[in-house]
Amino acid sequence: MDLGGRVAVVTGASRGIGRAIALELARRGAVVVVNYAGNAAAAEKTASAIREAGGGALVIKADVADQEQVNQMMKQVLDEYGRVDILVNNAGITRDNLLPRLREEDWDAVINVNLKGAYNCARAVMRPMLKARWGRIINISSVVGLTGNAGQANYAAAKAGLLGFTRSLARELGSRNITVNAVAPGYITTDMTAGLSEENKARMLQNVPLGRFGAPEEVAAAVAFLAGETAGYITGQLIVVDGGMTMQ
Repeated sequence: MDLGGRVAVVTGASRGIGRAIALELARRGAVVVVNYAGNAAAAEKTASAIREAGGGALVIKADVADQEQVNQMMKQVLDEYGRVDILVNNAGITRDNLLPRLREEDWDAVINVNLKGAYNCARAVMRPMLKARWGRIINISSVVGLTGNAGQANYAAAKAGLLGFTRSLARELGSRNITVNAVAPGYITTDMTAGLSEENKARMLQNVPLGRFGAPEEVAAAVAFLAGETAGYITGQLIVVDGGMTMQ
């Protein structure tokens, strides 16, 4: 229970990796703010699972691409708990297409949620973290931000941008005992991969030395480690959870 007494905000926590992160942080003792943008039922399901296990959870709807909505969310958290200790920037969307057919609105939507959303949320938690002289900011990037991927120029740009954002913010906040790190998942079993054919799955796994998809809980474990006291001397770093796919 190394996160006992901490308050964590997890964006995009209604399902998939975000849900697994919320559950893991709660299991380790944190009160978790379950943020979502559209699926209220899924968000409530995540919060219910936390409460049933004896943890504390607060569900808040907010579009992370909208600074005003983010500010209102953080105000609600501070009004309720008086602090924000951990921020996990997990919210993300995809709008895939090859660049000649990629609409400007799809480029903007992905950048606004996946990259600007992290800026909005990090900016909103600065004051309470600086006041407490303690904080953990963890940005969920992707191996696509390291390797690129055809048809995902917008997504790759946003996820690569998160890495530069992480390292810059780590330099800005290190002297105040606030760490900033990133986690880059590879092929993880989620709703998105569940719809793939066995042929496509086999093709994807050819480049994964461990020969399998990862579980959301394995990403969550890396996030929870970075959120805890034992990771206090780690900042500006990237942990890749991809079964060895992108090893140098």
